[in-house]
Amino acid sequence: MPKNVRISKGADIKLVGAADHVKGDAPFPASFALKPTDFHGLTPKLVVKEGDEVKAGSVIFYNKDNEHVKFTSPVSGEVAEIVRGAKRKILEVRIVPDQDQKFEQFDVSDLSSTEKIKTVLMSSGFWPMLKQRPYDVIANPHLKPKAIFISAFDSSPLAPDYDFILHGQQEAFQKGLDALSKLTDGKVHLTTRGKSTPDATFTQAKGVELNTITGPHPAGNVGIQIHHIDPINKGENVWTISAQNVALMGKFLMTGVVDLKKVIALAGSEVEKPRYLTTWVGASMKSIVDGQIKAGDNRIISGNVLTGDASSTEGYLGFFHDAVTVIPEGNEPQFLGWLAPNFHKFSLSRSYFSWLSPNKKFALNTNMNGEDRAYVVSGQYEAVLPMDIYPVQLIKSIMTNDLDKMENLGIYEVIPEDFALCEYACTSKMNVQSILRDGLDVAKQELG
Repeated sequence: MPKNVRISKGADIKLVGAADHVKGDAPFPASFALKPTDFHGLTPKLVVKEGDEVKAGSVIFYNKDNEHVKFTSPVSGEVAEIVRGAKRKILEVRIVPDQDQKFEQFDVSDLSSTEKIKTVLMSSGFWPMLKQRPYDVIANPHLKPKAIFISAFDSSPLAPDYDFILHGQQEAFQKGLDALSKLTDGKVHLTTRGKSTPDATFTQAKGVELNTITGPHPAGNVGIQIHHIDPINKGENVWTISAQNVALMGKFLMTGVVDLKKVIALAGSEVEKPRYLTTWVGASMKSIVDGQIKAGDNRIISGNVLTGDASSTEGYLGFFHDAVTVIPEGNEPQFLGWLAPNFHKFSLSRSYFSWLSPNKKFALNTNMNGEDRAYVVSGQYEAVLPMDIYPVQLIKSIMTNDLDKMENLGIYEVIPEDFALCEYACTSKMNVQSILRDGLDVAKQELG
């Protein structure tokens, strides 16, 4: 039965620079990259070398732990460089694209069984779009999830509007849903924002449980939706996938061609004209931001300001990211620091008079406004995390490597993005998301 969830905990951080509902085309990138680091827990095994010619859909590397899960090129061209880090860890496989694109053709004529769908998704590179909880890793094709969750909206600051992005893509989205429904014996949950008018792509979707959730961020996080609709217990797993990736998957299953062109939001106070751009998965950041941002010392982020990855004009769009955000770096010293009275700073604790203007939008920078402090129980985490868990105690159990407490305190239910607001609100300036990521890795190794 569909659920209508209402949450009160959380916070909407209103920032200047939301993308206008205008679509444009980013220039065709001069370079692309497939980054193994986008897929947590992956041990890649390369099948190409520098100088090789590839097509869109050609295998670049596969998962060493499951050789059937392939990672494919978003475009045709030449493998220009394999970038390695410490201990020869593969960081990026860079590809210089052809002007005339060539595509691998996959057989999608028979999608009647679960195994056939799994096979074509794994061989084409679409399987990694599915994430598994617990542990926030690529879905294990040998398991069958109790449910699959899709969030039809993003509530993070300057988030892309999926109603706008997926307008007119109803057929491809439905095709993706049809395939996903065969991967589970449970339900496919599609959750829209309450008190809104979602696009027909979502409201007319068939074969799904259409839920709504109302409240501030992190209402759009799929983890919050899982917690309130169908929580994960020990021994269970749930798969998740983003709304736009469902449409990309559906388009592939209709054509048999790997076409990873997508729409992203270019947003932030340092963007000249915030809007939506059509680009490609793995596109060079230069093709997206060149000539689009204001002069100055800026932070380019692949993703949103709470959970995205710091990038640069030499970087690349992340595999799972539907936004690029640009904000000031925030290196300038401030007189009296956070003690100075100010109407132009945002605070969850009413440290500034700006709380008197609840609808005001702010041009915030990356300054932490403080340094590491003693880690104390303040109630700040609980105020912004709408989950029935003890967040501070969970983080402390991870820091002390207490597996039993981690398990009892709900580590199976959460991933780093669920704690992003906790990290923002934290008086102690703890790297909460990083700590939680480490805890999930330990739990997977010892308990999973």
